[in-house]
Amino acid sequence: MSAAPVVNSPIDLASWSQRHLSRVEEALSRWVGEGAPAGLGEAMRYAVLDGGKRLRPLLVLAAEEAVCSGADIAASAHAVSDGAALRAACAVELIHAYSLVHDDMPCMDNDVLRRGKPTVHVQFGEAQALLAGDALQAFAFELLTPDDGSVPAAMQATLCRLLARAAGSAGMAGGQAIDLASVGLALTEDQLRHMHRLKTGALLQGSVMMGVACGPADARAHEALSDYGAVMGLAFQVVDDILDVVADSATLGKTAGKDAASDKPTYVSLLGLAPAQAYARELQVQAHAALARSGLADTRALAALADMVVDRTH
Repeated sequence: MSAAPVVNSPIDLASWSQRHLSRVEEALSRWVGEGAPAGLGEAMRYAVLDGGKRLRPLLVLAAEEAVCSGADIAASAHAVSDGAALRAACAVELIHAYSLVHDDMPCMDNDVLRRGKPTVHVQFGEAQALLAGDALQAFAFELLTPDDGSVPAAMQATLCRLLARAAGSAGMAGGQAIDLASVGLALTEDQLRHMHRLKTGALLQGSVMMGVACGPADARAHEALSDYGAVMGLAFQVVDDILDVVADSATLGKTAGKDAASDKPTYVSLLGLAPAQAYARELQVQAHAALARSGLADTRALAALADMVVDRTH
C-alpha cells in the first residue's frame, strides 16, 4: 500500500478548535457532577466548566486525528477511535482541573484567582474543594472505562495506564512535590527541566499519547509523537514562566508574579527573560521537527497547537 499524500495546506486553528471544543464542552457539561450529592456536583462543575484553554483535550483530539489521517480503517473502527478520543479528552481535562483545585489550596500555592474567577476553595470552602478534586480525579477514570462496549477493553487499559502515569508520582504529582521542595533553592537547568517535565510536561505528553492510543499508530509515529508531546510539555512551562513575568493578572486569569513572590525557581530566574524566550522558540522548532519525522499524512493541527503554545499571551 502506498503512503498517503502529506497534507500541507494551512489549517484554520480557530475553526478547527471550535469544532472539536464544542464536542468537549457539551460532553463535560453533560457528564460532570451528575448525581453528586450535597453540593459536590456544583463545586465539580465550577472547577471544570466555563474556563481554561482546553489545550490538553485539543492535543488528544489532534493526535487521534493525525494517526487516523490517511489510515485505511473501516468507518466503524474510526467511530470507535473518535468516541474513545472524546472520552480521553474529557478525562485528561478532569485530571488537569482537579490538580488546579488542589494546587490553589492554602496548603499548596494558596491562590485566590483561577481562570478569572475565585478559586474553588474560596468559593466553596476548603473541605468541599478537596472533595471536588478527589471526585474529578476518580471520574476521569470512570469516563475511560464505559461498560457499554463503546471502548474496547484493551484500549481502556492503555488509556488508564497512560493517564495514571502522567498524573501520579512519575508525573504531575511527583513534579509538584519537587516544586514545593525547591522553593528558595538554586536549581540547575537540568534539575529545573526534570521538575517541569514531570509537573507540567507529563500530562501534556500523556494527552498526546492518549490520542495516539485511540488510533492505528505505527512505531515510527508513536515515537515521533511521544517526542513531540515531551517538547510541547516543556515549551508550555517555559512560556508560563515568561508570562508570569511579563503579563498581568487580568490577562492571565490568575495571579501574576506569584513565582517570584514565592521564590520559586523558573526558567526566567535561571536563564533570564530573553534567553528563556529564545529557548521557547527552540522548543517550537523541535516540536515541528518531531512531527516531520512521524510519517503521518496530516499533522497540521498538532503543528498549529505547538505554535499557539509558544505564541500565547495568557
